[in-house]
Amino acid sequence: MKAWTHTIRHAGRAALGLAFAAALAVSGQAHAAGKYKIFLSMSYVGNDWQTEAANMVKAMANTPALKDKVDLEVQVAGTDAQKQIQQINSMVQAGAKAIVIYPISPTALNRAIKNACSKGVVVAAYDGEVTEPCAHNVTIDQHQAGTVTAEWLAKTLNGKGNIVLINGVPGTSVDRARTEAAKAVFAKFPGIKVVAEGTGMWSQATAKTELSKILATNSWDKIDGLWMQVGCFTAASMQLEAGIAEDKIKPCAGESSNGHRVQMLPPGEVKGQGAYRSIGYRSISYGAPPYSGAMALKMAVKKLDGGDFPARVTLKLPLVLTSESKLCKTGSIDELKAGCTAFPPDKVPPGWFADIYSEDTKEVGFNAALTGNQD
Repeated sequence: MKAWTHTIRHAGRAALGLAFAAALAVSGQAHAAGKYKIFLSMSYVGNDWQTEAANMVKAMANTPALKDKVDLEVQVAGTDAQKQIQQINSMVQAGAKAIVIYPISPTALNRAIKNACSKGVVVAAYDGEVTEPCAHNVTIDQHQAGTVTAEWLAKTLNGKGNIVLINGVPGTSVDRARTEAAKAVFAKFPGIKVVAEGTGMWSQATAKTELSKILATNSWDKIDGLWMQVGCFTAASMQLEAGIAEDKIKPCAGESSNGHRVQMLPPGEVKGQGAYRSIGYRSISYGAPPYSGAMALKMAVKKLDGGDFPARVTLKLPLVLTSESKLCKTGSIDELKAGCTAFPPDKVPPGWFADIYSEDTKEVGFNAALTGNQD
């Protein structure tokens, strides 16, 4: 992998219609000869994580091992389950050999997925799960993510205080598992009160909007801690803008966005601009690794080649405490393997997710996650 890459950056004529279409079909078949037609089916894409995950899938398809095997096409359905169902059905009709999918629902797509499997299509869901038995799931233990972060916050607050919850994308298995697990933990502490709850859509911008609404009736001095699927960086930023001292920022249990991870570094280590700097933020940061989609693609191709692909692949849950934070200075593979946890503010935006490295997907590194291109 290179050191840092400087980037944040049918119709035919009517008279010849039938003949031209036939020629195109033959040409297309010749062009894709020997390649597996694979689709990336995305649902909600309005956040940094989804963009980064898609970049890593695209980059994986272009690695030396796969570029001569994979013909990848990306389709986006948004939050409409019916649209994603229709797209999956169309993918099958278009000759898909595999479909790598971020599902908007764990159950709504099952019939379409079962139909795909019956046609010999390999279906692999990443991060979000599906319950159709023929599909493969590549994900962290989302219940564990909700549990350990809620336990950390409860213990940090000594079992009492007012907390705010900012959830993810409604309807997804990810949001439901994390939120249910966290609430189950908080219910064990009679002294903890959830004073407000918002839907953050795994977006820093949406998290800010939700927090602004909550602060209209709950000032910062009435909030003792936050549990946020995405948005700890935003919460700290809003407090700093409000004039709250760095050492008085409310503890936050949240995600692995780079802004959050930078804020967790020792005070003064990273100066940055505005709130995008290190403040020794009291936090626990977990990650839903954006490489899960790239791994799903790699495993799907392995199965098409006759190899093994378990029905469920559970990824290790990345967890970082403030005391464990470590700056990535070069972005090299060796540094990522050594466990650095945050990237310099001048290299990536604060919403970018830092947990990009796995031994199982080491073909795709920093540049792949940032741009979708190979290093």
